[in-house]
This record gives sequence, structure tokens and C-alpha cells, in this order.
Amino acid sequence: MKGAHLIVVRCALAAIVMAAACSAGAQGTKTAPAAKGSVYAQRYAELCASCHGANGRSDMAGTPVLAGQHSFYAITQLFLFREGRRDNPAMSTIAKGMKDEDLRGFSDFIGTLAPVPAPPAATAPDAARMARGQALAQENRCVLCHGADLAGGQQVPRIAQQHEDYLQLTLQGFRTGKRPGYTQAMTEAVGRMPPEDLDTLAYYVARFPGGAAKAAPR
Repeated sequence: MKGAHLIVVRCALAAIVMAAACSAGAQGTKTAPAAKGSVYAQRYAELCASCHGANGRSDMAGTPVLAGQHSFYAITQLFLFREGRRDNPAMSTIAKGMKDEDLRGFSDFIGTLAPVPAPPAATAPDAARMARGQALAQENRCVLCHGADLAGGQQVPRIAQQHEDYLQLTLQGFRTGKRPGYTQAMTEAVGRMPPEDLDTLAYYVARFPGGAAKAAPR
């Protein structure tokens, strides 16, 4: 059933993307990309910024950083919220009224939000825990999909310096099967990891030091 669910998600998303492209081609210059972008920039400011921040990074507990996320990843998550496949009452309420063009418009705008560095921590990270977290990222091949810089790409999210509490909830959700994904990769990657390792991995990723990570061997 999970395999069928993933096929449905991928086909539906492909249809949305293709329809948006065809619509844009048919309209020609009626709606310039810059004008469309400004519309969704304003809608983001009105609908999303109060929680996610005007620049895509807020300090609200449990709220993910959107700055630096890829548009394809964003549209996937909006689709899952709209279809009730992800469990978040606030986001489901917002997304359920979105048309396909809204999913595309919001995700395209989110894709323009530049990465915002995490504010300096009051205390230095625990060196031993950071080393353990880096080792876990290598051992469990996180860098294989998310990249050595943990910046992701396409349907793979940027996780570098994401909020630690959100990372913890997300990893636990994948481990228990409560969090759906575009593929089964995350569930398979973390399904056998003990909760304490997931917390350590979240600690490391939230404080990711940039160039310190190295690519996993292929």
C-alpha cells in the first residue's frame, strides 16, 4: 500500500507541474513571471510569514526553516498537506483551499528564499556530540542524498541548520512511519536507529558547521 501511495503522490505532483507549465505557455505574456512572483510574495507575507518568518526563518517552536528550501520539495509538502497525507492541522487548513496554481506559486516563491544562517549560539556546541552526530550522518548515508553541505536538492530538503526540535520530530516521525515521504528512503535510513542517535543527529544537523562535513563514499 505504501508503494501505491508513493506512485499516486508522484503522478499527482507531475500532473500539477506539467499543468502549470502548459498554463504558463498558453497564457504567454498575460502573466509575467515577475508579476506572478510578486503576487505570491505578497500572499506569503500575509499567510505564511507570521509563523515561518518574512525571510523564511523564524524562532517559533516546531516551525521549520523554509529559507534555502527547493521549490520541488516545497510543492511536495504543500500537496501532502492539501491532500491530508501529512498530519498538521494548521498547515492542512491553509493548504486545503489551495489550487494547483497556488501550490506552484507558493513553492516557486519559497524556492527564492536564500539560506539564512542560524543565529550565534549562546554556548559552544558539545564537541563530542558533534563528532558523534557527524559520524552518524556518514554511517547512515545522510550526505549521500542531502549532500556534503546538507543543502539537499530537488525533492530532498535542505537540513543544514534546521531547527533542532523540528528535526527531532521529523526523524522520529520517519522512524515510526507517521511521517510520509516522497520515497521510502528516510524511513529505511532511520527505521533501525535508536531514538538517542536520532536526537544526536538532530543536534549535529541543527548546528552544522558548513564545510566540516565530507561526502560519504559511494
